[in-house]
Formats: sequence, C-alpha cells, structure tokens
Amino acid sequence: MLKKPLAAALCAALAVSALPALAQSGASAAGTPAPSAQRPADNPLFVESTLDLQYPHFDRIQDAHFGPAFDAGMAENLREIEAITGNSEAPTFENTIIALEKSGEVLSRARTIFSSLNGTDTNDARRKIDAEYAPKFAAHRDAIMLNPALFERVDTLYKNVDSLGLEAESKRLVERYHTMFVRAGANLTEAQKAEMRRINAESAKLGTTFSQNVLNEVNDSAVVVDTVEELDGMSEGQIAAAAEEAKSRGLEGKYVITLLNTTGQPPLPQINNRDLRERIHKASVARGSRGNEFDNTGVIAQILKLRAERANLLGYPNQAAFVLEDSTAGTVEAVNDMLGQLAPAAVANARREAAELQAMIDREQAAKGEPGFQLEPWDWAYYSEKVRQDKYSFDDAQLKPYFEMKNVLENGVFFAANKLYGITLRERTDLPKYHPDTWTYDVFNEDGSQLAIFIFDPYARSSKRGGAWMNSYVSQSELDGTLTVTANHQNIPKPQAGQPTLLTWDEVTTMFHEFGHSLHGMFSDVKYPFFSGTSVPRDFVEFPSQVNEMWADWPEVLANYAKHYQTGEAMPAELLQKVQAAAKFNQGFATTEYLGSAMLDQYLHQLPADQLPSGDQVMATETAALRAAGLDYAPVPPRYRTPYFSHINGGYAAGYYAYIWSEVLDANTVQWIEQNGGLTRENGDRFRSTLLSRGGSKDAKQLFVDFTGHEPQIEPLLIKRGLAPDPKDGAQ
Repeated sequence: MLKKPLAAALCAALAVSALPALAQSGASAAGTPAPSAQRPADNPLFVESTLDLQYPHFDRIQDAHFGPAFDAGMAENLREIEAITGNSEAPTFENTIIALEKSGEVLSRARTIFSSLNGTDTNDARRKIDAEYAPKFAAHRDAIMLNPALFERVDTLYKNVDSLGLEAESKRLVERYHTMFVRAGANLTEAQKAEMRRINAESAKLGTTFSQNVLNEVNDSAVVVDTVEELDGMSEGQIAAAAEEAKSRGLEGKYVITLLNTTGQPPLPQINNRDLRERIHKASVARGSRGNEFDNTGVIAQILKLRAERANLLGYPNQAAFVLEDSTAGTVEAVNDMLGQLAPAAVANARREAAELQAMIDREQAAKGEPGFQLEPWDWAYYSEKVRQDKYSFDDAQLKPYFEMKNVLENGVFFAANKLYGITLRERTDLPKYHPDTWTYDVFNEDGSQLAIFIFDPYARSSKRGGAWMNSYVSQSELDGTLTVTANHQNIPKPQAGQPTLLTWDEVTTMFHEFGHSLHGMFSDVKYPFFSGTSVPRDFVEFPSQVNEMWADWPEVLANYAKHYQTGEAMPAELLQKVQAAAKFNQGFATTEYLGSAMLDQYLHQLPADQLPSGDQVMATETAALRAAGLDYAPVPPRYRTPYFSHINGGYAAGYYAYIWSEVLDANTVQWIEQNGGLTRENGDRFRSTLLSRGGSKDAKQLFVDFTGHEPQIEPLLIKRGLAPDPKDGAQ
C-alpha cells in the first residue's frame, strides 16, 4: 500500500501561510490609492472578529462584503505606507519594519477569508470577485514593493543591521524583508518597474483564468454511464452516489462518475469493465487540452512566458533559477541532481511492477480463453489491486470497514498528537460554519490553556477545488497577540445520507499528513507574523506534514482507531501485518508518476524565454520533457498533466520537486524518531520546540539539523521508496 507519496502529493494547494499583509496584498489598479471607502457597521471584515481567537463570523460574512473590504483595505494600507515613507525621522526597526508588519490589517483579513472560501466553496459571485480583484491585488503589491522611498528605508536598515542591537529573530526579519523587496524588483529602474507591473498584472489575470478552467473542466469532464452493469465492481454506495449525481444533472436513469484533479481516478481499481476504465482515464488526461472554452494550453503558455520575462528582468536565466535561489535547495543544479538520481531507479522499479501486472493479465485472459492485451494506464490501478491481493492476500475493500472517517480523525490523528505533544481536541458546535459538512474543535495544551481552533472539511463537492490542503484563517504571533485558527481540507467522496464514511488507506494517511501542516501552524511560537507557522521555504513546508504520516500505521495508534465501524472489533493483527508488509508495494509507479510531474515542472521553468512553447505546442513539449527525463513510460503518465497542473499555477511553480525534497528530510527524521523511542512525549516535545514552533524565524535547513543532529542524507528516502535495499530486511 502507498504509505506517504500519494498522500503528500494530494496536498494540492498552498499549505503555507500567506506572507505579511503587504506581500500578500499589494495596490489599487494603477498603483495609486483607491478612494477612501466607508466602514459600514454591518461588514464584519472591517473589524476583528469577536469570536474566540478571532474565528471568522462565517454566519455574517456575505459575498457582497468582500469588494468594499478590499477597496477600503487597499486604500488604508497605502496610507499606512505613506506614513512610513513620510516619517521625517531616520528609519528604525520600529518605525519601518514593525510598521510594515502591522500594516494592511483589514486587507489581510478580507483576503485570507476570501481566498479560503473561494477554494473550499466557490460560487459565481466569488469567481467574479476573484477575476476582478486579482490584477488589482497585483498592482497593489507592486505599489508597495516597488516604492523607492520605502525600499530605501528597508535597505538602510539592512546595510546597518549588525549595529541595530537586534536579537536573532528581529535581525532575520530585517534580512527577509530586504530579500523580499529585492526579489520583487525594488532595485530595478523605473522603466523596468513599469514592465514588472505589466507582467504581474497579466500574470494575475491568467492565473485566475487557469484555476477557474481547472475546476470547470473537472465538472465538465465527468463521465456519463448508461447502465448499471457497466459499473460492476463498484460498491452499492458508490453506484447510488453516481445515480444521484446523474439525477442532479438532469440525467435520471443514468450514472455519472465525477473526476478528481489528479490523472488517476479513484474508481479505476474497482471497475471491471475495461472500456469504462479507458473512458474515465482518457477523460481525465484530456482535461484542459480539448479545444473547448476551458482549454488551458494557451493560458499556461502565456503564464510561462511572463514568468520567464520576469526572471530575466530580475537578472535570472529562467524562472527555476529565480525560485530555487530562495529555497533550501538553493540551485537548479541541486534539484536536477536529486531528481536525476531518482528517475532511473523509479522507472526501472515501475517496469518490474508492470511485468507483474502483465503476467496477471495474461493469466486471467488465458483462463477465460480470451485474447490478451497490453497493459495500459487505465489498467494499472485495477491490476495492481489484483496483484496486491495475490501477493499479500488483502485488498482495499478489506481495510475500509476499519477506517470510519471521524473515528480515524479523533482516535487516530488526534490520539497520536496527544501522545506526542500532550494536546487535546474537543469538538464544539456553537461556532458558525461556512459549510454544513465541516467540524470544529478547540485545541488545548496539556495545562488546559487554549492553543488553537481547528476546522475539518473532508468532503468533495463541485464548489471545492481538488486535492487536500491546510490553510490558516488566523496565524499566531506575539506582535499581534494572536493564536492559530487553522483548517484541513480533503476531497473524500461523500456517501449517501445515513451511510458511514469509510476511508481508503491513502485517505487515512492524507488525513495525518494535513494535520501535520496544522500542527506546524498551531505550535508556532514566534514574535512576528512574517515567520508564523508554515511561512517557510516551499521545499521545507511539506516536511513536518510528511513526518506526521508515520503515525498512521504506528502499532499503538493504529490499534486505537482501526476498528470495524459496525462491530467495534479491532483490525485483525494478520491484516495489519499484511498492510505493513505491502508498504513498499507499487512504489515504482508512485515515484514515477510523481517525478513525471516534478521534472515536467522543472523542464518548463528552466527553458529560456525564446524556447518556451506556444499554446499549440504545450502538449508536444510535455512529451519532449518526459522523454528528456527518461520518464516517457506510457503505462505511468505524470500525476498531473500541464493543463490541469494546479501546483505550477500557484505557489509550487518550479517547486513541485518540494514534496520529494521534503521527503528526504522526512525519511531522515522518521529514522531518527524510530531509533530514539518512537511515539514518546520526549520526541514530540523535541520536535515541537526545535522545529515546529520556530516557523520561518530560523534557517530551515538549520532547523532540521537542530532536530536530527546531522545533514540530510538521501539513503533513508531510497530505502523508504523501495529504490534501495533495506538493511533491516537483510538482517531478518
């Protein structure tokens, strides 16, 4: 069974906290202050929430509130910037850096809530607001980040930082602000700044178009099935859900299979009808390149071109060089080297797995007296389940009755966190919800003091973007006197009313993964909002969440939650042993499909501007990229193809490698924890104090070294992925 790779990759959205208000916002469309807007008493976005920990008043917030809050927030933010630059006193840490940290309160609040709601429960009004304000926000950010008087003050402090008498976190704050301004273009000429503004405005518009096209295509590409016989292999609940979906679309009597944003689709392991499996797969991979109104090939071509122009403007040869300079990886060469080491071993492993699947196909066809066929992408999940059952004598259907969703959450995820960190979570029902299919919990430290509020939003819906992710509505900081309000989101198919939500193993590990992000946010103990929680380099942010997945099959944790939803009986020990024995099964496939996307991302963002594809060349360029990486293996397509690769439209552009880079750190850390007693408070307290609580207030790689006591090593990852022999296996 997949243990971590798929769960990590399902974290499809930005799991990191936003930058400070000025960085995540930015100005009014022309870079000048917007007209001052009134602060109506009935608009809850203008003031701090009166609910616990500033939990949002979801019951009061209306879509009509966002525009006025955005407009007034941008105008107020620019007035705050004018006050900083107009200060006749010499720049100080307090009158410049701290003033920046405190700026943009209304805008930050409104944007944080809007972005979260638009991702988890969008509608026509929110899509319209998103499209309208994306370029305005880009211009607002430019008005601040390209302000020469403001940068002069920051630059002065940076050049004299050693003489300011600051402690470590404050000194780092000056340095990071300076880096942020420089990377935004503060050192450019006025003509270059004008070009930067154009690029940023166009990129913002295109990014919104890309995201909306992806969601529209997921809904538009659903597969219509005429007869129930074609659904043979699916459960009664799944068939009923498909019938209900068809009815909701005016197709009563038929069945509709909806898609997720990944290339692979959840029903494929179960469906016996090969023609239907092929239809589902082909519908999935065609998304965004069908030549319809949601075609994203031209959009992504323009986005790539603008990114390359921006990187060139800032003095970098390509977008990847720009992005990676400010990561823990540091260079294009370091990322290429690491991915290059993994790709040949992964594909070789996938080919060995394919040979097993093909042998299974040949045996089955011969037994039926029917002609054989070659393994295709739509066959992989189906026959890998058969091979898994043949090798380990179990399949996913045997596991699901032991994984009732809320029991996994409360007696698995929360239980592990209690054992490690001493925290407890208690459900509360008095706080308003943005959607009825959510749960809310208070989070308490061991001494009874409140640590955070946690929202759990598990189910897929047409208004929700794909994947799984964490976001924070409120982030911790001493400066603001705030604690964390955080949320986890998944896309678990919702069963019919009255039926239990039974999870796959991948959905279980994803739940642990996402809660790892929330722990990173909850445990934040920093002075400044800039460093709060998951405000760390992109190739570090997935690391703590991947570590948290190790507890999903930790014997003490699993025994506490893996209980039959009807009888309460514990999962049989022999079934657990089979699950653990199968942990490295299908890892060639999992690694290859992930690397297909990661190396495609790097290929596209390492191309010089004059070699980037036009819209009609995007798919051919994708093929060339996979061939160049040695990943052009037809049975294993990339996890995301370019037109629906949402990661590279967002914060993971030239950064999708981050999952595997973080997994190197994760594998090292898991090894350290296992060697030092496993599930203990001592290990949890050490991880919390040396790493989870520090956010971005210290160099990310140093945080890893502080915990493990050594530099990252790739061998533990190779062993975990089944790409190198495990010494423990040899000793048995």
